[in-house]
Amino acid sequence: MATTTKKTKKIATPIDERETFVSLQKTFADSESNTEEKLKILYDLQNADNAIEKLVQLRGELPAEVAALEADVEACNTRIADLERVISQYNDNIVAMNEDIVSLDAEIEKYRQQLEKISNSREFDSINKELENLGILRKIDEKKIGESRDAIAENKATIERVNDKLGVLDIDLEAKKEELARIVESTAKEEKVLVKTRDDLAAKLDERTLSAYNRIRASVHNHLAVVTVYNGDSCGGCFNTITPQRLIDVASGKKLVICEHCGRIIVATPDSAE
Repeated sequence: MATTTKKTKKIATPIDERETFVSLQKTFADSESNTEEKLKILYDLQNADNAIEKLVQLRGELPAEVAALEADVEACNTRIADLERVISQYNDNIVAMNEDIVSLDAEIEKYRQQLEKISNSREFDSINKELENLGILRKIDEKKIGESRDAIAENKATIERVNDKLGVLDIDLEAKKEELARIVESTAKEEKVLVKTRDDLAAKLDERTLSAYNRIRASVHNHLAVVTVYNGDSCGGCFNTITPQRLIDVASGKKLVICEHCGRIIVATPDSAE
């Protein structure tokens, strides 16, 4: 009886950011694509990222300065809006207190008219007490109106100062934006080509390798995930000495070599690879 053999489908394990470089080296070993070719792609990808980063560095501190100025402008506009709301509230209070004064005046006038018709002293004293209380309430409203007008004047003066600052900020922001736009425009075409090259190279790598590359790049200060041999026997990233066997592996281009000191990928330069 003939036996049939089932082909087992290889299940890819999910990428774990904590995985060791051993698993990445195994991925390289198990990969159907040529290791030497993958290392060349990584080398070219690093060069493309370096070139993009140099273009970005041409902008210097301008993006951060523009962002800081925009934040300052927004803060000034928010401050002005808050002050205008406070002024509006004070104006509403003044209107309400003026209406209250009108009402109090009407009450005062009513009691004064009653006072002219009263003959006994007890009622006279009672109405006078009411008039005194109403007069006190009227003076309180007048005082509050005066304080509100002083507060409005103070807030308007603050708005004027903030507007003066805002005018200076707007001029600085416009100048910085124009300067940044000129730099971006001067490098836009070159950057577009480099980004396209970078994306094309990244698309040629498997997800695990690309993830490891990005992770290494993000973890080192100079963003160099892929380096060449320095001075014949050292890692081009951390400058620690590489063992002779690893040097042979790097030169052969047949294995993925990870620096045991800094974790960078070490490759042979294309012109030195055999």
